[in-house]
Amino acid sequence: MSLFDGILKSIAGSPDDVANLASSLGIDPKMAETAISALAKAHPMQGDTVELAAANTGMDTAVLGKIVSAIGGEGSLGNFANMLDLDGDGSPLNDIAGMAGKLFGKN
Repeated sequence: MSLFDGILKSIAGSPDDVANLASSLGIDPKMAETAISALAKAHPMQGDTVELAAANTGMDTAVLGKIVSAIGGEGSLGNFANMLDLDGDGSPLNDIAGMAGKLFGKN
């Protein structure tokens, strides 16, 4: 189970896992994980969350908007951002970078 699966399961009303979310939107699960991560990173930033995530990923804003809706809206993105902020410093960016480094064998 991926980190995102665990987070999705903890948010009432959202899909049970990334695969179900991706399937319901007709996208690849890796694309869904990329979108969730980008949305969580963009949420605490100044500006429109979907627009910022689209600029960082190149993904279509319509798809990103559907993901936001599917996981429960902007409030749920706050949950993602908080859950990804493992060190509690108020920013999930360094924690996501650290997770990506571990995923690709870099420490």
